[in-house]
Amino acid sequence: QVRLVESGGGYAQHGGSLRLSCEASGFLIDNYNIGWYRQAPGKEREGVSSISSSDGSTYYEDSVQGRFTISRDNYKNTAYLQMTNLKPEDTAVYSCAADRVPARTLLKITTPPYDYWGQGTQVTVSS
Repeated sequence: QVRLVESGGGYAQHGGSLRLSCEASGFLIDNYNIGWYRQAPGKEREGVSSISSSDGSTYYEDSVQGRFTISRDNYKNTAYLQMTNLKPEDTAVYSCAADRVPARTLLKITTPPYDYWGQGTQVTVSS
């Protein structure tokens, strides 16, 4: 079965950390750029971060720059989003996508369809 599955969400306190995983099955992420997105209740979906498959270049939305780190492990067929210094405004459903669109552009494509995308994992940050 071809799919992307996110995990690692949950509850964190203000200033805490979480690491999200985006595991692919049924295809290899080697040739795909990966994007992370989030949608908070009552707000539009936004791009959080993306990483290139070719050179590992990374891109971040301004509000998470310096706090979140995107990475990928092609051997594990998994991408990650390390989130530190979490704030209540980071509360959202986080989801990942894989696509051949350049990573810088992928960050700006905030809605499906992508080549592959997951259903999301909830992150809740308490104040």
